[in-house]
Amino acid sequence: MEHLTFSTFVSIALGIGLAASAGFRVFLPLFALSLSAYSGLWQVNESWQWLASLPALIILGVATLVEITAYLVPYIDNLLDTLAVPLAGLAGTAVMVSTTAGLSPEVTWALAIIAGGGAAAAIKGTTAATRAVSTATTGDIANPAVSVAETGTAVVMTGLSLLLPFAAVALVLAVAVYLWFRYRRHQTQAV
Repeated sequence: MEHLTFSTFVSIALGIGLAASAGFRVFLPLFALSLSAYSGLWQVNESWQWLASLPALIILGVATLVEITAYLVPYIDNLLDTLAVPLAGLAGTAVMVSTTAGLSPEVTWALAIIAGGGAAAAIKGTTAATRAVSTATTGDIANPAVSVAETGTAVVMTGLSLLLPFAAVALVLAVAVYLWFRYRRHQTQAV
């Protein structure tokens, strides 16, 4: 049985919040985690210390800027969604496993795959579907606005995760409940 401490719960909340953010922008939470580890704000697990290095910070910073910019380009944004769904799951798993402290490797990886990867992939799947609807109904004209909203949400989620991890988890749960009720309402209207 694992001995759970408050710092373990904080690290789990941090991981879930950053994983959810990876569902909106894959590289932004990784860059923010790298920046916070580099500056000493947050610790990453021993095998993930490379995230706190200057080369990782630069590479993830460039990747973040390229991703944010590319999502503003019509047609490229839809191509990115195709690639980003599995990448978001990987990024969500990575941020979760790199931040979770005080758990055995088995529990850490199970939590990272289910909560981290699952949250990121579910959110990315939802955002990709939103962009597909935007493309179909507006011919890509509204897609940059959708991309700006997604990037803004990723920034807010990432910042909230780093500063108030439990509030970030509450927001993730609130969004999940909202989406579930919206899906149920859509299902009942379709019948």
